[in-house]
Amino acid sequence: MLATACLSGSAQFEGVPVSRDICGLLDPALRVTVNLYGAPAMGLAEFRSYRQDLIVGVSFQVGVPLGQYDPSRLVNLGTNRWMFHPEIGASKRFGSLTAEAAVGASFYTTNDDFFGGRRREQDPIYSAQVHLIFEFRGGSWLALNGNYYAGGRATVDGVKKNGELGNSRLGATFALPLDRNHSIKLHASEGISVRAGDDFTTFGVAWQYRWAAGF
Repeated sequence: MLATACLSGSAQFEGVPVSRDICGLLDPALRVTVNLYGAPAMGLAEFRSYRQDLIVGVSFQVGVPLGQYDPSRLVNLGTNRWMFHPEIGASKRFGSLTAEAAVGASFYTTNDDFFGGRRREQDPIYSAQVHLIFEFRGGSWLALNGNYYAGGRATVDGVKKNGELGNSRLGATFALPLDRNHSIKLHASEGISVRAGDDFTTFGVAWQYRWAAGF
């Protein structure tokens, strides 16, 4: 995944306010996903009659430090470090209900040129998520989601900082098909427990187009 972004941000660093407006490249991410059990490879015609049972898979994502980064600034789009994220997940269907769960961890290398040549390290961030998906007649479905993140405490030049995560969120998504190709998605999420970082509520509407809907 390769993306660009614009950022306008401010922060307090050791009691000093800093801010910046910047546009540039984000750190690209590369991801490999492999099914270990269930969900065999199929053509479009076979997929139409497929009925899920148990699926188990793993993924491995790498964040590459190629994004915009200025070591003289605190606020940047890139992170100047590598990120490695292994994850394992499972999905099980029970009639019109599908239950999914996944656990993973993000590991970070050291940023040796952080804000004026300082050394910034970060503990791994551990994550868990669960999803319950209810399918209705006519092709509509409702998903209830929950996640939890822990860890991630940073150390700068050997001094541990505040900001260790212990955050959880709940969310819901409802999809309503309009015809064979088009559907509308409504989604919302809310923070339940926030130990560090932002606490926010989101609402959204998406229009989805599906290719090869006739198969």
